[in-house]
Amino acid sequence: MIEKKYSYKLTDAKTIERIISDENLDINHMVLPKGESLPEHFSNSNVYLIIANGRLTIKLNEQKEATYERGDIINVPFKIRMLIYNEHEELLEFFVVKSPSPKKMK
Repeated sequence: MIEKKYSYKLTDAKTIERIISDENLDINHMVLPKGESLPEHFSNSNVYLIIANGRLTIKLNEQKEATYERGDIINVPFKIRMLIYNEHEELLEFFVVKSPSPKKMK
């Protein structure tokens, strides 16, 4: 077969999983129940957050927090401090696409 299949977990539990990590890009899958967050960190590439379910609240650098919802795609540039969390009842599920791969970023 020419194609390669990748899978991700179908769950309601907090999940942080790497789906793809190669020389071209990284794709991660995240599930955050209400009250859960990711550790504050700096973007290590050009980051695209694709919200599949729920509402994502994000604080970038010193900006005021913003909330985005299912169907939104958010771009976070390289080397931006970010904090992502779910403060809503609905389960938050999103994908993180990093391009190019952080392995190529300086």
